[in-house]
Amino acid sequence: MIRMNQLKKYAGLSLLFFIAFIFSTSAQSNANQIIRGVYAKLQKVKDYTVMANVKVDMPFIRMLPIDAKIYYKQKGKFKVESKSIAIVPRQGFDQSSRMLADTNAFTAIIQGTDVINGTTVSIINIIPLTDTSDLILGKLWIDTKQNVILKSQLTTKSNGTILTEYTYGAQIAYGLPDKMVFSVDVKKFKIPKSVSADINNSSADKPDKLKENKKGQIFIILTNYQINKGIPDTVFKK
Repeated sequence: MIRMNQLKKYAGLSLLFFIAFIFSTSAQSNANQIIRGVYAKLQKVKDYTVMANVKVDMPFIRMLPIDAKIYYKQKGKFKVESKSIAIVPRQGFDQSSRMLADTNAFTAIIQGTDVINGTTVSIINIIPLTDTSDLILGKLWIDTKQNVILKSQLTTKSNGTILTEYTYGAQIAYGLPDKMVFSVDVKKFKIPKSVSADINNSSADKPDKLKENKKGQIFIILTNYQINKGIPDTVFKK
C-alpha cells in the first residue's frame, strides 16, 4: 500500500512537471508568434528619411529644441544630420528590429497583459541566450492587433536602462511612430562629449543634486516620412 501511494505521488508530480513544461513551451511559442508579427511589419520598411524635432530634459543640460534629419536603411544603417548637437538614442529606432530578427538568439516569454491609453497590450520579456549581445534584458509592451510596440524597456551594457514610449499615427502600417519619449539614466547613457563636458562641469558644483536627479527624458516628434524611396549607401559614409 505504501509503495502504491508513492507511485501515485511520483505519477502526480510527473504530471505536474509535464503540464508546467507544456505551459512554458506554449507561452514561449505564443510570444515568438507575437514577435514575428511585429518584425514582419517592421520589415516592410526597407529605408526611410524623417524630420525630427528633439527636445532634451536632463539635469544640468540646457538645450533648445533641435531639428534633425534621420536616415535609416535596413541592415544597420542609421544616420542623424543636424546643424546643432542632436541627442538621438539609436536604440529606439532600429534596435527592436535587429533584436527581434532571430528568435533563436533569445528566449521570449509572455509575462502578462497591461493597458496603455485604453489599448490592451501583451507584455513580453526578452532574454538573450549569449553574453555577446549588448542587450541584457528586454521588456516589450505590444499591441497585438496592430503589431506595434507601444513601450519598451531595454537594459543594455552600453547605455544602462532605456524606457521608450511610442505614439503612432499615419505610418502605423509600417510600424513607424510619430512621437517617441525616452527615459534614460543620465550617468550611464552615452551623449555627445561636448554635452557631457557641460554636465561634468555643472555637477562639480552640485554633486548631491545630480545624484538625486539622475533621470532624464528625450522627446522626439517625427514628421514628413519618406518611406522606401531608396537611399544610396554613400549617404551613411559621409
